[in-house]
Amino acid sequence: MNVTENIFTSMGDAGEMVRQARVLAQATSDLVNAMRSDAEAEVDVDNSKKLLAAAKLLADATARMVEAAKGAAAYPDNEDQQQRLREAAEGLRVATNAAAQNAIKKKLINRLEIASKQAAAAATQTIAAAQNAAASNKNTASHQQLVHSCKSVADCIPQLVQGMRSSQAQPEELSAQLALIMASQSFLQPCSKMVTSAKAAVPTVMDQAAAMQLGQCSKNLATCLAELRTATQKAHEACGPLEIDSALKTVQSLRSELQDAKMSVIDGQLRPLPGESLGKCAQDLGSTSKAVGSSMAQLLTCAAQGNEHYTGVAARETAQALRTLAQAARGVAASTKEPQASAAMLDSAQCVMEGSAMLIHEAHQALLHPGDAESQQRLAQVAKAVSHSLNNCVNCLPGQKDVDMALRSIGEASKKLLVDTLPSCCKSYQEAQTDLNHTAAELNHSAGEVVHSSRGTSSQLAMASGKFSQDFDEFLDAGIEMAGHTQSTEDQIQVIGNLKNISMASSKLLLAAKSLSVDPGAANAKNLLAVAARAVTESINQLITLCTQQATGQKECDNALRELEAVRGLLDNPNEPVNELSYFDCIESVMENSKVLGESMAGISQHCKTGDVSAFGESVGVASKALCGLTEAGGQASYLVGVSDPNSHSGHEGLVDPIQFARANQAIQMACQNLVDPASSPSQVLSAATIVAKHTSALCNACRLASSKTSNPVARRQFVQSAKEVANTTANLVKTIKALDGDFSEENRSKCRVATSPLIEAVENLATFANNPEFASVPAQISNEGSAAQEPIVRSARCMLDSSTYLLETARSLVLNPKDPPTWSVLAGHSRTVSDSIKSLITSIRDKAPGQRQCDFSIDNINKCIRDIEQASLAAVDLTLPCRGDISMEALQEQLTSSVQEIGHLIDPVSTSARGEAAQLGHKVTRLASYFEPLIVASVGLASKLPDQQQQMTILDQTKTLSESALQMLYAAKEGGGNPKAAHTHEAISEAAQLMKEAVDDIMVTLNEAASEGGMVGGMVESLAEAMARLDEGTPPDPRGSFVDYQTTMVKFSKAIAITAQEMMTKSVACPEELGGLASQVTVDYGQLAQQGRLAAATAEPEEVGFQIRSRVQELGHGCIYLVQKAGALQVSPTDSFSKRELIECARAVTEKVSLVLSALQAGNKGTQACITAASAVSGIIADLDTTIMFASAGTLHPEDDESFADHSQERLAQAAQSSAKTITQLTEVVKLGATSMGSENPETQVVLINAVRDVAKALAELISATKCAAGKPADDPSMYQLKSAAKVMVTNVTSLLKTVKAVEDEATRGTRALEATIECIKQELTFIRMTKGITKATAKAVAAGNSTQQEDVIATANLSRKVQAACHSEVSEEVRQQALLYGAECTLGYIDLLEQVLQCTGSEWVDPEDPTVIAETELLGAAASIEAAAKKLEQLKPRAKPKADETLDFEEQIVEAAKSIAAATSALVKSASAAQRELVAQGKARMVAVATSNLCESANASVQGHASEEKLISSAKQVAASTAQLLVACKGAGNAVKRASDNLVKAAQKAAFDKADDANVVVKTKFVGGIAQVGRAGEGGGSGVGWRFIAAQEEMLRKERELDEARKKLAQIRQQQYKFLPSELREDHS
Repeated sequence: MNVTENIFTSMGDAGEMVRQARVLAQATSDLVNAMRSDAEAEVDVDNSKKLLAAAKLLADATARMVEAAKGAAAYPDNEDQQQRLREAAEGLRVATNAAAQNAIKKKLINRLEIASKQAAAAATQTIAAAQNAAASNKNTASHQQLVHSCKSVADCIPQLVQGMRSSQAQPEELSAQLALIMASQSFLQPCSKMVTSAKAAVPTVMDQAAAMQLGQCSKNLATCLAELRTATQKAHEACGPLEIDSALKTVQSLRSELQDAKMSVIDGQLRPLPGESLGKCAQDLGSTSKAVGSSMAQLLTCAAQGNEHYTGVAARETAQALRTLAQAARGVAASTKEPQASAAMLDSAQCVMEGSAMLIHEAHQALLHPGDAESQQRLAQVAKAVSHSLNNCVNCLPGQKDVDMALRSIGEASKKLLVDTLPSCCKSYQEAQTDLNHTAAELNHSAGEVVHSSRGTSSQLAMASGKFSQDFDEFLDAGIEMAGHTQSTEDQIQVIGNLKNISMASSKLLLAAKSLSVDPGAANAKNLLAVAARAVTESINQLITLCTQQATGQKECDNALRELEAVRGLLDNPNEPVNELSYFDCIESVMENSKVLGESMAGISQHCKTGDVSAFGESVGVASKALCGLTEAGGQASYLVGVSDPNSHSGHEGLVDPIQFARANQAIQMACQNLVDPASSPSQVLSAATIVAKHTSALCNACRLASSKTSNPVARRQFVQSAKEVANTTANLVKTIKALDGDFSEENRSKCRVATSPLIEAVENLATFANNPEFASVPAQISNEGSAAQEPIVRSARCMLDSSTYLLETARSLVLNPKDPPTWSVLAGHSRTVSDSIKSLITSIRDKAPGQRQCDFSIDNINKCIRDIEQASLAAVDLTLPCRGDISMEALQEQLTSSVQEIGHLIDPVSTSARGEAAQLGHKVTRLASYFEPLIVASVGLASKLPDQQQQMTILDQTKTLSESALQMLYAAKEGGGNPKAAHTHEAISEAAQLMKEAVDDIMVTLNEAASEGGMVGGMVESLAEAMARLDEGTPPDPRGSFVDYQTTMVKFSKAIAITAQEMMTKSVACPEELGGLASQVTVDYGQLAQQGRLAAATAEPEEVGFQIRSRVQELGHGCIYLVQKAGALQVSPTDSFSKRELIECARAVTEKVSLVLSALQAGNKGTQACITAASAVSGIIADLDTTIMFASAGTLHPEDDESFADHSQERLAQAAQSSAKTITQLTEVVKLGATSMGSENPETQVVLINAVRDVAKALAELISATKCAAGKPADDPSMYQLKSAAKVMVTNVTSLLKTVKAVEDEATRGTRALEATIECIKQELTFIRMTKGITKATAKAVAAGNSTQQEDVIATANLSRKVQAACHSEVSEEVRQQALLYGAECTLGYIDLLEQVLQCTGSEWVDPEDPTVIAETELLGAAASIEAAAKKLEQLKPRAKPKADETLDFEEQIVEAAKSIAAATSALVKSASAAQRELVAQGKARMVAVATSNLCESANASVQGHASEEKLISSAKQVAASTAQLLVACKGAGNAVKRASDNLVKAAQKAAFDKADDANVVVKTKFVGGIAQVGRAGEGGGSGVGWRFIAAQEEMLRKERELDEARKKLAQIRQQQYKFLPSELREDHS
């Protein structure tokens, strides 16, 4: 199985695939032989035939696989051959599964049985050790946590042992195997928590023996759990597909058991089991019903997603929950005295079982037909039927029927509100009003009774529900009577609407009471009940305000009194959060509300005196709201104070917060109700829309966080899908709300009503799914000490409510009779009492600030520890530190290590709580401080055992540093106080946390080194097991990197582990004492690998790849544990040959498992894996080139045989360079051979050449790295720009290599090329600091090279410049580092300028003036410079502007363009003549062309400006053409282009001479063309005046010829004028 998996993951690597195929062939051959042997020995003929048939299938599949492997080996680059091999391996795997499935499964189950037995034994030992250590544990919180976790594990051990025994007794029974798997999975989580609790408790156990025993047992248990986790996973993979069938059988058996129980009821024989009672079984049934609903929701999700594995898990969990439900139903039926009620309970439970069996069956069918809409629909229908059956089952509980009857009574009574016309009034208005007030008071009181009774017995709830429904009926009649007295129809509609609201609020109150009585431990159930009761009070107040016409101020007082009565329950036993306010928010709320209350109380008194009853009523309403706010803040603050007490159990957060989901669900439902209420105003509609948006956004964010935390992929998808559904339905609702806001028509309101239903359904489905116990959090449990701390706050709040009630009652009577002095004195007394109670409330809340008292205590404790460590340090300096003889050095190291580790684990929790979780601050700092006393004791004891004084001081100093950093942390935490708004303290908290982490790291390094030297590997094994356990945890929210990032890091650490394992094999023989350090390195590397593997598995696509990565890393972890253990054993007995052999085998196994990890990573992203591999190869090449450069620099790189550089440089090198990205190795070898062939007499040139190819290799490495990082990224990602930059550098360096190779053969340009390459290299490396000494030396060398201008010196300068590289030291401060970077950059830029100056010196000006080559080059460059200067001036020329279209314009344009062409072509000609320099020098042809071109430019300038004749321009052009022809004869170059351009200019000038317009029409702007004549003369220094005289003579001759032509034309015109009157025939004769 493993080898076929390796073949699958090795696609693309034909060699590896063939190697694995060879291993696979051998394994299957052995299997076939074994099967044949078994068949021959089999007595049963049928079994023998089956074995032989399976062996034949396996042999045939093996033969096909071998043939495919041969094809892949023959054609390693053919992907089709690799695909055939993969398909053949897949076929072989299927055949192997069919042939050996039972054997494989049996082996895996046997491994699980052994692992579960070991884990159960280790857990039992740990529990015993915990009990033994309980008496000497000084930390109460850690002890309570350990006791709680031990109890959870103790409950799971019997189930695990029973599963193991059943599996051993029935090895062929699938249900027994699945029961063992289920028990093992259930055992892992509580056991892991117990390990954590035990480790946390070890440092605070004062009994050394008990502490050592507990620590050793916890380590052993952690190792056993790692093995159990892997064994469970493997066994589940083998048996998992059969879980659905097993779950179905379980549910069917439960149905049969319930049927038997019903028959016992009929016979009167059903009795409760020991420990069962009606109350307990009823609570179990209520809580289990929610678990069944949640597991069924998960089953639906898994089946819809087509995930067979998790569908099986969900089916198993559903069956398990149903088993608990069936047991609870049987217990309720057995404890109920009425046979009819018992039978009804069992019947409803049977219906649940029948529906559940059908649901599991439909889920299985949905898996078989994925995507089938019909099967999905059937699945949803069955799920709804099961949900209905569950509700019926819960309704059969005692007390629930009475609540249902009350609900039905309220529903029936509310039908009176649906009539079109109200009944006629039978009472007077005054009687109706009095009746309404009385019934309202009774209903409000009954609501309070319902709230109180829901926490009592079922009979109390039944009585309170009946009374409430009766009072509601009376109140409703009084309300309808009152509605009949209203004057207008609108008022009547409003009264009826308020009555409907009261009806709905009353129903919700009863439902909340019912829910709380069923599951008292449900999250937020009590608060939901209190909120429902307040909603009833508020709706009653609204109706009273609308209907009564009492004296103004009376109804406001009555409403306020009812509101105060409703919130009084928040102060009864405040063990649940009242709202979401933090402690500091509570203080702000109290301050604000107390200010408002003070102002409103003053207003009440003032308005009573003035008789302003309207303002009095407003003040009473404001005071009531302020008092309610004060009560809520006081209740929440008391809860936070109670929870923050160190003796209270703080609880821990689950995957989701069910309280948040419940609150959001309720708020969204109420907001949607307000949206569709016809009486809602536009402002109310917008307010409701805001509430919906707020809570749906919070739900979506909670789903996003939950999906990132869970390791269950189905749950992750479900949370994401639920968030999408909530978001989409919210968006649709918002659209309808916008339409409604624009037009409050009935049509828009109807659309809005329709849109609310999908949102409510989506939120309810999400809340149901979130109720899964797997996601639940553990609620806080307030201790007796915490309750005592609450008392001052609760007492002050109650006193405030009582005195406020008396004050309002007094004010109510006083506003009617403001002249009553005794009443005024009573009012003043109540006002003082209210004021004093509020002051007491504020003082109590401030005094009980969470964490402050604990911070002070912890600071004192750590100060004492610091004094102790200072005393020990002084004693160590004086050599008077007494040695502890009561404990071993190893035990002290263990104690110190465990203390430091626990302190390290608490740094982040303390920092987090100090910044924003005040309720947790006291717990965290108390736990942190509790570890410092054992830390100091262990540290001083260990130091006393050390023989070396330096080692003693190191341990003591590091311990003191850790203590001082913790003290700084506590001061910062005390100042922060958990206040998220105290941002000024957060930076100090973060700095202190960082210092503590560094101190912990330092001391752990010291301890690990000491432990590894002594062969103590227990801590390493523990660390490895912890790292493996973390792999199964969910991913942190929003992983910052991509899969490629994690893949790259994992490859690095995997290879590091393999290298260390190989080194351990070597050291086991040569130096066993060094194995400890290597084992420590393996532990560190695996910890990093596991951390990155967890992230890589979460970001891998598809999920199967992530699962594969996780399992392979865990397997590697097992190998590392065995390797470390063997290393420790070998250190203890270095001469034990058996231990050496075992260590070598373990090291080989680790190497093999590393290759499996790499294969899994490669399957995740083959492209980036190839980049990683290529980058590794290129790094090796660069290292090889560095070695070759070293040989060349030393002058020891000699040629082989009689090679020359040309043998390696031309065609072969060009081919290698062109394909450098693919064959960098070939390119390197070719260049190295070429450099070698130059001989050791040219070492500097060899170094230049090798440096050039090294630059290419380095650029290729950077390009590969950039390609890997940019894989899959969008075009605008920064990594894409890095990729482009790397590509440019690659092209530049390859080009530079080719230039260097060419220049190496030309001795005259070697130095120049070396300097150019060096400048480019330094620019690319500018981000690094160079050593100043190297810079100074290289600068001196550069100056000398500039003075000597010798190519050898220049080459040496270039090579030396490359060596000036050194990073700054790691221990310097950040400020010094930044300054060094700044000055280093300036220095580097200056050095580049120097090299460029040297390049200019050596490349142009510093030459031998007698050298013929230099003379020729100077002549040509001078001519080229003159022509280029003329061309630049010609570029500025523009034709003359003319007032009208004229053909002369063509002439000017042609002059300018032709002159430009001539200048450009001549420049090209002169440059191209450089190849024939020596032949041209003597003839001066280039100078002649330059002089002629200068003359031409000057003539063109003058002609365009109108200062010269066309004859001069024509003459100049002819001279250019002639000199060009002469130069062309000497140099076959670009002369034709110049000659053609000159001829075109001559033709254009000649044409213009005959078509010239009047000179008066020509206007020249001299600023565009002026001065060009000066440019033409720039090259005159090299010529003579002969050219000018020749041109002048030609110009004069042409002018005379033109004048003669003009005179002739003029004479002809005169004659025509004379003969114009002659007859036409005569004129023809004359003409």
